[in-house]
Amino acid sequence: MIRDFDTKDRIRPRKALKVMSRDIQMGFVAADMAVETSGVTASGVDPDRFGIVFGADLIPCELEEIAGAIRSCIVDGHFDFSLWGERALSELYPLWLLKYLPNMPACHIGIAHDARGPSNTLTLAEVSGLASLVEAVRVIQRGEADVMIAGGTGSRINPSIWVREGAYDLSRRYDDPASACRPFDALRDGMIHGEGAGAVVLERRDHALARGAKIMARVLGFACTFEPRQLHRPVQGAAIRQAIRSSLQMAGLTPREVGHVNAHGVSTIEDDIAEATAIRHELGDVPVTAPKSFFGNLAAGTGIVEMAASILAFAEQAIPFTLNYELPDPRCPIDVIAGRTRPLKIPTAVILNHSRIGQAVSVVLAAE
Repeated sequence: MIRDFDTKDRIRPRKALKVMSRDIQMGFVAADMAVETSGVTASGVDPDRFGIVFGADLIPCELEEIAGAIRSCIVDGHFDFSLWGERALSELYPLWLLKYLPNMPACHIGIAHDARGPSNTLTLAEVSGLASLVEAVRVIQRGEADVMIAGGTGSRINPSIWVREGAYDLSRRYDDPASACRPFDALRDGMIHGEGAGAVVLERRDHALARGAKIMARVLGFACTFEPRQLHRPVQGAAIRQAIRSSLQMAGLTPREVGHVNAHGVSTIEDDIAEATAIRHELGDVPVTAPKSFFGNLAAGTGIVEMAASILAFAEQAIPFTLNYELPDPRCPIDVIAGRTRPLKIPTAVILNHSRIGQAVSVVLAAE
C-alpha cells in the first residue's frame, strides 16, 4: 500500500478529484512525475503529436459508494437484481461511473498535459503496462506521434478484490507478511496483492536529441505473445519463451548480450517454474531479479514500475536483488540475484510480464 498518498498538489484541475478513483489518481501522478522529469513539455512539443497509451484494470469500486444502492435492492434479506434499475441508480453519485472506467487515467492525463495525439487504454491484467509501452513505441514508429506517455496503474488492496480471493493464487503466510512474496524460492506459496503506478515518456530519438533531453534508456525490441491456458493444468510457458525469443530477434541481440532479466516473478509455484524454465531455455545462466518481492503484484501497474528498476540499474551500475530468496528451488534453474545488488556488467535488460489468462510480453532495453 502507498502510504500518505496525497494528490492535492498534483491533480489538476482540482475539481477532477471528484471523478478520480485511487487507481486513476495514482496513474495521473505517475504520468505527471514522468513528464516533469523528462522536461518534454517545458522544452516544447507539438500537442497534436503528443499521445498516451496507458494500462489499467477493471477498477474496483469503493464499498461506501455503492453500499446504499445495494441496500436498496435487498428484500427479505436477499438481493433482488430486478430492482437495480428502479431503485439503485438514484442512490449513486451521478458521475459515479467516471471514477471507475479504465480509460479515464489516459483521459485525465491527456487533458492535463494538452496531449491531443493518439490516446488508448489497454486492460490486460499484469501485462497491461508493458503492452502499453509496446503500443506507444509502435505509434511513434508509425509516424503518428513524436512523444508518448506509456504507463500502467493498479490497486489490488480494495476490499471488493478480497471477496474474489478464490480467483487468485495467494500466499497463506499470514504470520510473516514481509516474507510472503518469495519469487523462485522453494518455500513460496503464492502471490500477494499490492498497489502502484508507473509511467515513462517515450520519444522519437531525433526529437529527444534536438531538445537536449537526457535519455535514460532505449527500447531495442519487444514482443507480445499468447498461450491458451488450460483449466486445471499448470501454465506451460510457451508464450514466455516465444516472447523472449522474438524480442531478442528484433533487438538484434544474442542471449550472451543480455545483462539481466527483470522477471515477472509472481511467487506462485507453477508460474515461477514456467517462467524460470523459459528464461533458462532461451537465455541460459543470465542474472535474474524479481521486483515483486518488494511490493507484490500491482496488476496493471506492475510492468512499468518493475521496468523502472532496470532503468535505475543502468544509472546506478548495479542490478537490484530479489527479496526473500533464501532457498533455491531446483525446479527454477536460474541465477536469482539475492542478498545484495550485483554489479551491472552488460547494460541491457529483458523485462518480462505474463498474465494468468495467457498473455506474455517481453521488452528489451539498453542503457544510452
